[in-house]
Amino acid sequence: SHKPSNSDFLLRTPPGGKDRTSSLKRHGEASKEPNMEHTMHVWSDFLRTHLHPRSILTIQQYDHDGESNRLEAFGQGEKLLQDATYLEELEDRLHFYVEECDYLQGFQVLCDLHNGFSGVGAKVTELLRDEYPGKGILTWGLTPVLSTLNPRLGLYRLMNTVLGLVHLSSHSSLFCPLSLNGSLGLRPEPPIALPYVQYDASLDYHTSAILATALDTCTVPYRLQSSTLSMVHLAEALNFSGRKVATAVAAVPFPTAPCQSLPDALCAHQSTMPWRPLSSCGEQGDSRCFAQSVVLRGIAKERLVSKPPPGCEPKSILHMCETGEEVLARYLYTTCPTTLSTVHLLPGPCQLRPPYPQYFSPLLDKQGFLSDAPTRAAATVESVPVATALQASALLHRTLGTLHKELRQLDVRRWASFFSAGVELEDFQEALEDLRTLSHCYREGSTEEESEDETD
Repeated sequence: SHKPSNSDFLLRTPPGGKDRTSSLKRHGEASKEPNMEHTMHVWSDFLRTHLHPRSILTIQQYDHDGESNRLEAFGQGEKLLQDATYLEELEDRLHFYVEECDYLQGFQVLCDLHNGFSGVGAKVTELLRDEYPGKGILTWGLTPVLSTLNPRLGLYRLMNTVLGLVHLSSHSSLFCPLSLNGSLGLRPEPPIALPYVQYDASLDYHTSAILATALDTCTVPYRLQSSTLSMVHLAEALNFSGRKVATAVAAVPFPTAPCQSLPDALCAHQSTMPWRPLSSCGEQGDSRCFAQSVVLRGIAKERLVSKPPPGCEPKSILHMCETGEEVLARYLYTTCPTTLSTVHLLPGPCQLRPPYPQYFSPLLDKQGFLSDAPTRAAATVESVPVATALQASALLHRTLGTLHKELRQLDVRRWASFFSAGVELEDFQEALEDLRTLSHCYREGSTEEESEDETD
C-alpha cells in the first residue's frame, strides 16, 4: 500500500504522426509480442496504467517528433504556462487531484531536462511552490541517451539543461537529474554500462525501464504506508547547506546468489557498493558523499543476517549484526565513514511485469539472482533485487562547475534564436552565476580547489 501523496498528471506534446495511444490494445499481451524493441516508439506504447481523462494535458502548438515545430528551447516552455489558457487548465486539474488526496505530502515532478520541457517544469514547480508552501517537491530531470548532435542542437541541449537545473532546483525541495548519459556536457561520453543488463542505449524503451526501476526503488521511503519518513524529511536529509541537487546511483539488479545472505553479498564488495551512476556525473571515486538515502529491496527476511554457529568465529563484523538494517548501516559506515546515511530495507523485489524489456544477462535466474553459469535457455526474469541511493555528493562540484565553464567559454549571443524564444541574455548570465554558486555548495573545502575556483 502507498501513501496517497499525489496522483499522476502528464503534460505532453502530440506525437506528430499517427496516434499511438491505443497501441497496447492492438498488441495484446506485450510479453507475446515479437520484436517489441521495434514496435515501442513513444511512452504510450508501453503504458499499461489506465489514466484518468483529466490526467493528460496536451500541448497542441508543438509536435513530439519531426524536424520542425518542436518544443526545443527553455523559453518556449516558460511561455506556455504564461498563457492564461494553459495555466488555468493546469491549475484546474491540479486542484481536482489535490482535493482527492487524504494526505498530501507533496509533488513528484518528472520532466525532460534537455528540451523546452525544462522551461515547462520550471514554471510548474514555481506554481507548486507558491500554491502549496511547506509541501515537498521532488523533481527529476530526465535526459535520454543522445547520439551525436549538430552544434546547434548540442548547444540548445546544454543551455536547456543549465537553465532547467538552476530553476528546478531553486523551486524544488530536491532536484535529481536522471540519465544513462555519460555526461551532460557538450563532449559526449559513452552511456553507462550495467554489468547484468544488456540494454540498447538508443532505445528509450530500454533506458526508461532502467531509470523507472531505480526511481520506483529510491522513492520507497516516503511512498509506503508503513513508513514514517515523508517526502519533506527525505529532502531535508540531503539538501542541507544549499545542496538542493542530488545524484542517483543504482544496482539493477543487486548482485547476489539465490541462497546468499546479505552479509556475504556485501562482503564480496568490500570497497564500495556495486551500483552505477544514473545522473551523468561520473563515478564517485574518492569524492566525498555528504549524505545519502539508501534503499535495498528483494532480500528475503531469512537471508538478512548470517550469525555463525556457537563456538565459531564470525566471518566479518557484518556477520555479527542482529538485523538487516544493522548489516547495511554497518557496511555503509565501513565503506564511507564520513557520510550521513539512512537505510531502508524492503523484502519484496522489484516486480517486472510485461511490457518490461527482457534485456538481462543469461547469468540471472527467474528471480533475478546470479547463477554460476548461464542457463541453457534464457530465463524470463520476473523480478530483481535492487539497491539505490540518492546522494548529496561532492561530484556535483566538478559536474556543475564544468557545465558553467563550457558555457562561459562560448559566445552564446551567436545563438539569437534560442533567446528569441523568451529568455533574456541577462537572465541567462544570472543563471550561470547561480550555477557556479550552486557548485560551490559541494566543495570539499580544500585550499587547492578554492584557489582553482578563483582563477576560473
